[in-house]
Amino acid sequence: MKTGRRTVRLDLAEPLRISRSVMSARDAVWLDVAHEGVSGHGEAVTSVRQRLDAGTLGRLLAAAGADLARFPDPESALEALRTDGPSRGSAPPAVTAAVEAALLDLVGKRAGRPVHRLLGLAKPPVAATARTIGITSPARAAARARSLAASGFEVIKVKAGTPDPEEDVERVRAVRGAAPRARLLLDPNGAWTVARATALLPRFAALGVEAVEQPLAPGDPEALGRLAERSPLPVVADEDAADLEDVRRLAGRVHGVNVKLAECGGVHAALRIAELLDGSGTRLMLGCLAASTLGLAPAVHLAGRARWTDLDGHLLLAHDPWTGIGGEDGFVRASGLPGLGVEPRGTRPADRARAGGAP
Repeated sequence: MKTGRRTVRLDLAEPLRISRSVMSARDAVWLDVAHEGVSGHGEAVTSVRQRLDAGTLGRLLAAAGADLARFPDPESALEALRTDGPSRGSAPPAVTAAVEAALLDLVGKRAGRPVHRLLGLAKPPVAATARTIGITSPARAAARARSLAASGFEVIKVKAGTPDPEEDVERVRAVRGAAPRARLLLDPNGAWTVARATALLPRFAALGVEAVEQPLAPGDPEALGRLAERSPLPVVADEDAADLEDVRRLAGRVHGVNVKLAECGGVHAALRIAELLDGSGTRLMLGCLAASTLGLAPAVHLAGRARWTDLDGHLLLAHDPWTGIGGEDGFVRASGLPGLGVEPRGTRPADRARAGGAP
């Protein structure tokens, strides 16, 4: 197998403000894996929280690509990855997830089957995705919510965690007024203390918020579990639930866990988490980072396993270089094309049957 990499800049359509930062762009590294004339693609994006810049990702993906040379074909490489899974001390989960995505894409193309079929799912997944509104004024949040609802979005996620909690309450109230039938999720990104969360959660429950993600600063899952026990609305762990061992500690103690493939280690790692959660009372949420359609596609193939789907990272971009999972109407869906089912934007219909390089 031959591999290649390319680093691209992904600019957001507008800066996204959350409680701890403001983001306007991030870099993505695309991994191409080719075998016998067919290519598969995967994507890893930079992350300040995971201490992964473009240079680090490029070096790690180069090393991972070189390691693929010891396998006779992509099927055996994918099986080894599925069996061994990501482990602490090995490549970062984002790198493992990108390698697995490229292999899934390649194996699916070689077999003429979409990834969800490779995973044993008969029907192409379709799911209503949340669309994020960052920290902004109530008036702007209301206008954005009104536009999203008119476009078909049924789920809206509102960022929170400003120093003045009344600003968060007013923002959610404005969104609720502008989109009265939307399902609302709230995400303070760990900005609240236990006392503040205890005081605010009943107010957000009264506004019809369906669930709150990571209300407390990550690092104290016991405190998060205790808060969930008395919360008037479901508590979903996010930063405290990065991988299988994190989820094992929280299963049955919180109402949900937000799993991002780039943080847990990919599709098969997420499936192991889903199996662990079965029967525990804790539900699965599929989340994402701001990334292209290529980066989001593997999670879309798992959307049928999730109670909440938050796969709008590609919709935040000024220009998405890939296409194939939709989302503009509020629903992400896996196509029937082989592999991940994504294509470089602008691909001609006549080229769709052929595997090509990254744009």
